[in-house]
Amino acid sequence: MPRTITLLREKVTDWESYPFTVPAIRRLEELTLRSQVVFFAGENGSGKSTLLEAIAAHYGFGREGGTRSFGNNSTESNLSIEPLVKALRLAFTVRTGAGFFLRAESLFNFANWIDDSDRESAGLKGEPISTYYGGRSLHTRSHGETFFTIMDLKMHRAGLFLLDEPEAALSPQRQLAFLVLMHETVKAHRDAQFIISTHSPVLLGFPGAQILSFDDERLREISYEETAPLQIVRRFVNDRDGFVEELFAETPSLFEGEKEEA
Repeated sequence: MPRTITLLREKVTDWESYPFTVPAIRRLEELTLRSQVVFFAGENGSGKSTLLEAIAAHYGFGREGGTRSFGNNSTESNLSIEPLVKALRLAFTVRTGAGFFLRAESLFNFANWIDDSDRESAGLKGEPISTYYGGRSLHTRSHGETFFTIMDLKMHRAGLFLLDEPEAALSPQRQLAFLVLMHETVKAHRDAQFIISTHSPVLLGFPGAQILSFDDERLREISYEETAPLQIVRRFVNDRDGFVEELFAETPSLFEGEKEEA
């Protein structure tokens, strides 16, 4: 599994174009992964999902999720990270090709691709793709059920597992169940590697995880106690009334400055 992720700066031809205009991406040199569970943390727009998607594409996963056998790519916006993909180098201890990329943003498109492929291959030899995803269309489940079904079916093995904000579809209870799944997987498979972009203080609390912050315009390793999601939730839970009163007093209206259309 990957142990270093390097930006080959000599392969970047235009530093003034996306995604190199994102400060954390622009300043990326080399990341050393020292844990089987690595989290990318940071505010929206800080570059964590961008780097995760580029790693997935470089490894050969489908742009909208799946395994290396999936080529689903329904929008040209998926190609915006191509300059970064071409400039990355992943150094592996063991490269099996196994794994899965789970992308919350495009899960609907991923499920459509499976359904369309199964319809096109109906009557031909071989099992339908849905056979490997619980035996029925992913659209027959709720968003959260679909997420956890994929995790449970695809991530109990060695491989590279990339997840982009999985908490978007998971209740707190399901997030705890996912912690158990990761614990069982890394305990049983030394060549299992999770890299997860997340805002969840529950997921970030996985024992022994390496947390890389994309805030402050450069990547740096931080402790769990330093993560913004934990600090915000802790303040809210410990003094909800005081926190909300302060929030409402200091935060300007979302509609401040807007004018009615003529």
